[in-house]
Amino acid sequence: MLIKSYEKPFYCLLNFLIFVMMETGKYIQELLYRYNCVVVPDFGAFLSRTRPAVLHRATNTFDPPAKILSFNEQLASNDGLLVSYMANAENVSYEDKLKEIQEEALQWKKQMRQGKRLEFPGIGELWLNKEGKIQFQPFQQINYLTASYGLSPVIALRVTRETLKEEVAELEERIPFIITPEERMRRSYRPYLKYAAVVLLAVATGLTGFRIYEDTRTSNQLARQEAQDAVTRNIQEATFFNSKPLELPPLNLEVKIKPRGVHHVIAGAFRVQANADKKVRQLRNKGYDAAYIGINRYGLHQVSYASFTEAEEALTYLRTIKRTVSPDAWLLSEH
Repeated sequence: MLIKSYEKPFYCLLNFLIFVMMETGKYIQELLYRYNCVVVPDFGAFLSRTRPAVLHRATNTFDPPAKILSFNEQLASNDGLLVSYMANAENVSYEDKLKEIQEEALQWKKQMRQGKRLEFPGIGELWLNKEGKIQFQPFQQINYLTASYGLSPVIALRVTRETLKEEVAELEERIPFIITPEERMRRSYRPYLKYAAVVLLAVATGLTGFRIYEDTRTSNQLARQEAQDAVTRNIQEATFFNSKPLELPPLNLEVKIKPRGVHHVIAGAFRVQANADKKVRQLRNKGYDAAYIGINRYGLHQVSYASFTEAEEALTYLRTIKRTVSPDAWLLSEH
């Protein structure tokens, strides 16, 4: 096709815009692998959302998880992502790259107002509808979800479930079975022979186990009897040769009698023993017969105002403490 001289500037500009669009689209593609939103300043934003695996029942095809692309012309404010990425890749200043992208956006809008479609390779197509709104048709050739890298659609064969019983019934109708009376009689005994073999095996196993048990029990009885005879002989020898009673040194046993009773009026329970000891000192300085009474089942160190052997005394003292000192005091009885 011959291009007239006055048309050459237009075609040069058109080719330049296509080249710029392809370059910008390449950077947008690279960012869509890592981000869910890539904003082209003063133009709009390419968005992505993750879609799970899909089964197409008509074709029995499984599509792997993927990112679904969309476009929103309302998100046109510069967030710096695309401009910074392109400026670093092309080794130019941020301000120059921002100005260049804004000029590109103006040219793209102008082309769409003229009825042209913008095609971003690997991303999708943009055009204006009758109301002047930008429409977007994504391409499906590229999956931007890195988790699905290398996965392709899978065609699954439909599972056909057949009933074996129906097949056998149909087979019997088509192929008659011819069995003579002798063969029928011989086959009728087969199940009973099988059951008889199982019973005989069980009886033989039981008899063998019982015999082993009896032999073991007899051996144990003989061993116990021999041991008892040896002990009796040792006792008799010790009695015969050591007729004089052995003089043993006196055994002194120290019996510790718990000084406190079994009913404790509790002043508090502490997770740290140092705090419990401090509480004991404070109560004793105030004149109470306080004491540390150990750790309860919850791992807390308990401190008592006083302890009593009589429950009535402990209850009377508890009422006095709750009325005059602390309403949180309570009674612990040990049995």
